[in-house]
Amino acid sequence: MKIYTRTGDDGGTALFGGGRVRKHDPRVEAYGTVDELNAVVGWALTQVADPVVRTRLGLVQHDLFTLGSELATPPAADGRRRPETPPLPVERIASMERWMDGADEELPPLRAFILPGGSDGAAALHVARTVCRRAERAVVALAEAGPVDAEVVTYLNRLSDLLFTFARVENLRAGRPDVEWEKLSGLEEA
Repeated sequence: MKIYTRTGDDGGTALFGGGRVRKHDPRVEAYGTVDELNAVVGWALTQVADPVVRTRLGLVQHDLFTLGSELATPPAADGRRRPETPPLPVERIASMERWMDGADEELPPLRAFILPGGSDGAAALHVARTVCRRAERAVVALAEAGPVDAEVVTYLNRLSDLLFTFARVENLRAGRPDVEWEKLSGLEEA
């Protein structure tokens, strides 16, 4: 089987279960951004030092593939039956909350906005967090155009919080304090 099919050369793409849409369709934007998020999480995994965080990010990658398959499969139409996709990992939402609660016990309390950065792992997790927020926005836009399982939005919302928390954990374990945002007045120079 060849990786290229030439069927998308006209700017269209096939959806799982049938039908074709333009590559800028909200459904393609949503599952494409989740795919991008999965790639960024994979990169962050190579930057993160903490083995527990790495293991949990590996689970998230599998979850994101499942979310992507759900988003790539439109509702049944034109007499077609919607193909089965793997069940959404809704139990992971509660797991992510537990992981954050556990991390919060060792993290200093938040007293200010945190600038993205710090250690390599924290910086990568902050990039993943921002891509996660964009994926969430794309899925919400898709949901306004048609049915989307609400658990997909909930999962992405919780995941962005988790990525932020994991970034703080990475900085803590690396001995790098979070950089708090300071409102600067005028043009300060270094």
